[in-house]
Amino acid sequence: MARNELKNQIRRLRFDNGEMTQQQLADRVGVTRQTIIAIEAGKYAPSLPLAFRIARAFNMSIEQVFQLEDGEI
Repeated sequence: MARNELKNQIRRLRFDNGEMTQQQLADRVGVTRQTIIAIEAGKYAPSLPLAFRIARAFNMSIEQVFQLEDGEI
């Protein structure tokens, strides 16, 4: 059975953007720091509106921030 895993570049992008903290990103996109932690760790897939807000926080497209990887179980 195929399994899709959502990867992201948020941690790298935060550091590439003036070492933005998780709290700063959370404040900018309207979520808690715990939500950003979970998304970065791959434990939580953001809603589509939140994914757009995160991508816009970095002036990037969703595909530049998030990648869907196909794998086999």
